[in-house]
Amino acid sequence: MALNLRQIEVFRAVMIAGSISGASQLLMISQPAVSRMLSYSEQRIGFRLFERIKGRLYPSPEARRLFRDVEHVYRDVQRVNATVSDLVQRRHGVVRLVCSPSLGHQLVPQAIAAFRYHHPQVRVSLECTRNMTLRDRLLDHQADLGISLFPVDHPNLEISPLFETRLVGICHREHPLAAEEVLNVETLSQHALIGYGVDTPFGRLVQQLHDSHGMVYQPAIEVDSPHYACGLVRSGAGIALVDEFSLHSDVSNALCALPLSYTQTLEVSLVHPLSEPLSQLARVFIEELNEVFRHRFFA
Repeated sequence: MALNLRQIEVFRAVMIAGSISGASQLLMISQPAVSRMLSYSEQRIGFRLFERIKGRLYPSPEARRLFRDVEHVYRDVQRVNATVSDLVQRRHGVVRLVCSPSLGHQLVPQAIAAFRYHHPQVRVSLECTRNMTLRDRLLDHQADLGISLFPVDHPNLEISPLFETRLVGICHREHPLAAEEVLNVETLSQHALIGYGVDTPFGRLVQQLHDSHGMVYQPAIEVDSPHYACGLVRSGAGIALVDEFSLHSDVSNALCALPLSYTQTLEVSLVHPLSEPLSQLARVFIEELNEVFRHRFFA
């Protein structure tokens, strides 16, 4: 009843592509080969993975459950292949980074550029993702170092504070609030607020800010990243609360930054597995990151 790696690969391709033809293009094999492998896999495990309705494939509940585990297997295989590639190419080393989206637009890329200037033979990989995924990448050993804008709490991870930034208000330069020196939290409800889902760290932070002032958090537009909030404010869709990193990554000069009447700081932290000491390359990268922050980013 066990599936081999080839059968798992075909199943995953069909799940991702949503069709036999799409899977065949993804795997660069013929459609009949995909159909045969899928049919054999279903016979082997004893239940249908897909329902065939009017020529389309619809994954069964069992297939959806299986897909979650298959993704874990696939990431492990990718990690093995990446290691093989590094060994074949005789690279001097690899630094695998994950960071919060706000940090991935300017701060971390500048640090990577500075690091690569001094270490051109070292390969760097960067993934910008939410905190929960950032944590999982580190726990699964798919990343060496995380740079997080929000707390990451896990007993198997070591967290080291790096530096602090602030939450600021932003509006378009032609918005009435642009004439103000400070954004009073109490006035947020008087304007179209571009906010975040309460299932995100930023959403919880902004909701707590509203709660602490006895206000109801009701964003007019909801996004999942301050980067998108900046884009909407730049288009004149409303006002938003963002971190200073997201603000500094905007080069349009269309945004006006307003300090909040209520100071709210955010702490950037380094995160890495507790069971594994940081490599020398990772430590050098951290030095570059601190240098960028001190002398370039908020100079």
